[in-house]
Amino acid sequence: MPQTTIVISTRGQGLYEFTDEAAEFVSANGRGEGLLTLFVRHTSCSLLIQENADPDVKRDLSAFFGRLVPPSSDPSMRWVVHTQEGPDDMPAHIKAALTQVSIGIPVNAGRMALGTWQGLYLFEHRDRPHRREIVLHLGR
Repeated sequence: MPQTTIVISTRGQGLYEFTDEAAEFVSANGRGEGLLTLFVRHTSCSLLIQENADPDVKRDLSAFFGRLVPPSSDPSMRWVVHTQEGPDDMPAHIKAALTQVSIGIPVNAGRMALGTWQGLYLFEHRDRPHRREIVLHLGR
């Protein structure tokens, strides 16, 4: 069963689309039906299937999660104990816990069965740049 790892270099918090890379992997390895499993190998970022037509969606999602879980330097986050790695670290772990680190996508006729406006995103929750690894596995 085919498997690969893709690397996404982030520039800070935000959504980084990788739909094309996943589609290329499926196209090269899948002729019929199956299941594409995506897994991110980190605890301070996550994976999303989200709209990829209007960039305002990405901005609004980032703003919402920033309001939902502000940096640990925010007075509302005084309860946070894990602060050694910076004010964005524990909030990043919380955001990852609220979203997902693994996604399964059906494959039909050698193509991901995504909807018209759906795209695949790495959701970076840390402020500084990171090198993120996503494992793609195509099962039959």
